[in-house]
Amino acid sequence: MWLSEREQRRRERERAAALVGETTLGGDPAGAYLDGERRALPVFGPGGYVWRPAPGQQVLVIKAGQQGEAPCVAGALCGEQWQLEPGEVLIHNGEASIRLRMDGTVAVTGSMTLNGRAVMTAV
Repeated sequence: MWLSEREQRRRERERAAALVGETTLGGDPAGAYLDGERRALPVFGPGGYVWRPAPGQQVLVIKAGQQGEAPCVAGALCGEQWQLEPGEVLIHNGEASIRLRMDGTVAVTGSMTLNGRAVMTAV
């Protein structure tokens, strides 16, 4: 009985159009552990935005293709630690960030350069 229940859960995961997993290999292509490890997964992001998942990051993997034969990493868990207001946008990498606030403020954290010259340094 236990084996049949386990097999049923495995089949349900295989049929799922999207799964949440953890990256085992960062970069692009990436590797992720879902119901087993998958490697050479292409990474997608919103238009104009390029990102590379870090190892250990929780990511959304979509099964593309007619039979789900082409999985790809479509996004990462946003996390609540940023406490964004509705409509705000944040681009970050852990060391630097750009936050677009709803009142029109652009908040920059970290050092900033313009055409290779330091404009602002982290305090």
